[in-house]
Amino acid sequence: MMLRMLRARRRILKYPILLVVFGLIVFGIRQTRHDGSDSSGHPPAEPAINDGGLEKFNEIQKKIIQGLDAKPAKPPIIEQPFVEHKPEKVVPRKPIKSPANKFDLEIAADLNKIENGLGAGGKAVKLFGAELQEAEEIMKKEAFNLFISNRISYNRTLPDVRDSMCKGLTYDTILPSASVIIIFTNEAWSPLIRTIWSVINRSPRKFLKEILLIDDFSDRVELQGKLERYIETQLPSIVRLVRLKERQGLIRARLAGAKEATGEVIIFLDSHCEATLGWLEPLLQRIKEDKRAVLVPIIDVIDDKTLEYYHGSPESFQIGSFTWSGHFTWMDIPKREIKRRGSRVGPTNSPTMAGGLFAIDRQYFWDLGSYDEGMDVWGGENLEMSFRIWMCGGSLETIPCSRVGHIFRSFHPYTFPGNKDTHGINTARVVEVWMDDYKELFYMHRGDLKTIDIGDTSARKKLRKDLKCKSFKWYLENVLPDKFIMTEHSLGYGRVMNDAFGKQLCLDNLQRNEDQPYNLGQYPCHAQMAMSQVFALSKLGQLRREESCAEVQDNVSAEAPVKMLGCQVDPPEDQKWTLSENGEIIHQQTGKCLDRGDNMEQSDVTVRECNNGPSQIWKFDHFYKQ
Repeated sequence: MMLRMLRARRRILKYPILLVVFGLIVFGIRQTRHDGSDSSGHPPAEPAINDGGLEKFNEIQKKIIQGLDAKPAKPPIIEQPFVEHKPEKVVPRKPIKSPANKFDLEIAADLNKIENGLGAGGKAVKLFGAELQEAEEIMKKEAFNLFISNRISYNRTLPDVRDSMCKGLTYDTILPSASVIIIFTNEAWSPLIRTIWSVINRSPRKFLKEILLIDDFSDRVELQGKLERYIETQLPSIVRLVRLKERQGLIRARLAGAKEATGEVIIFLDSHCEATLGWLEPLLQRIKEDKRAVLVPIIDVIDDKTLEYYHGSPESFQIGSFTWSGHFTWMDIPKREIKRRGSRVGPTNSPTMAGGLFAIDRQYFWDLGSYDEGMDVWGGENLEMSFRIWMCGGSLETIPCSRVGHIFRSFHPYTFPGNKDTHGINTARVVEVWMDDYKELFYMHRGDLKTIDIGDTSARKKLRKDLKCKSFKWYLENVLPDKFIMTEHSLGYGRVMNDAFGKQLCLDNLQRNEDQPYNLGQYPCHAQMAMSQVFALSKLGQLRREESCAEVQDNVSAEAPVKMLGCQVDPPEDQKWTLSENGEIIHQQTGKCLDRGDNMEQSDVTVRECNNGPSQIWKFDHFYKQ
């Protein structure tokens, strides 16, 4: 097929008049078909972007190759996409400007790559052989499978993954208008376009005021004239492109988008998302009820390798939390919150948000202090806003009936200006302004940031005072009461050191993935407390890190490994330890002691029969006598 297109292009260059005809007819092909159910509840239709449209494209291409004459047709018109859950007034038609140009041919070539039905219904696409090898090479640069993405319809259907209770809910006929803001820098073409179409096709037009594309100084070729031409000829007038004149970074780019927005509600989305059926109305309804409610949808995973739209039980999802090292993390919904919200589809309080996808009343966004303009590029802004929302009188909620898919990539496929640790520096600003004395827990993990220049924070401290915000202690007690606070919930914490054989070793996670079970290790002690060597013995008897606890699963062997697994609020017996007066850390269920063995370097620790030997004597940086 691609060879035929190349031959066609060579012929086109010989026939300038036919080029115009070709371009005009190709762009008469429209790619919109909606996947929203109609008012009778019928299932969604399949998208038509690659059906009759490409058949027509191939037919025209064949005639040009054969040298057949064709008379100029009337300038074709494109119907703007219109999707509602019930019939509504048709949007006026928008003619394509002529003549066709090179960008039209590039756009047509992109359409020709799309394979009918591929990835429809959010299903996985699997590759083999040479195609798989090519895709893997591309992934090394793009951090997701662009090979597959380029072959999936921009309007592919997705499963309705909402809780069954959501389908019976009704919303007010008059809701606030929405400005959807999509920030991008050097995003690949197809995921960006698919994000835009998913919003258009699954948002009631009477509520969707505009889609703002904020280009943070991209230099990717396809995002220049080609994108402008695509917006001009293929998208409705509600889509607007704003280009920043220099690289600003995510935070300032979002501020620029918020300043451009005219809707009553602003909704930020990443540029590699897919909105699902019914995603918008529950967000707008909740903000209409309470303008101080800041909302996040359930964020589903779009597989970075197969582009499968993953969805588990619609009743099961997680909410946001944070680590003392200053990172966002997920947590299960506590039982007290399940009881408080009443319904499984009710607004669910979330202590923090991931930050890429959220909705907020536009005026409240500014009244609350928008973003910290002293932050640079990316990182920390989500926690800063989360703390500020809760501490200054608002609420942060997950809306179960709103679901948006997101491609989670393993690395950033673009660079950050300055090559600074902007996440760390920005987070240091957060802790200095919002975390009060609890900031020491952050510096316990990131001591390297304690003396770094973070800029002037006086304006943000004044904002906190002017808004009469509560303390961080209030936040911990009322929003995240189950959060493990090492300095308050421990008998001992800090480095856990063993001085045997003249070589000091400390307990260490050895940079292992803490999202999975791993063996507890040891490593030469750092001169100062480092993130990998922060441990505690809790008052509940857990030898733990922030989220993972030590347990012994082998009760038979004379020597057994120590596994680190997720901590539980009510620790089981195999996660309980005690500290003897002479420094032995004893596993209660087996009666064995933590032992470094005769190791002198990086290795795993074990438990052995207690012998009061030097390899079993440990001490904490900070210890409180019982």
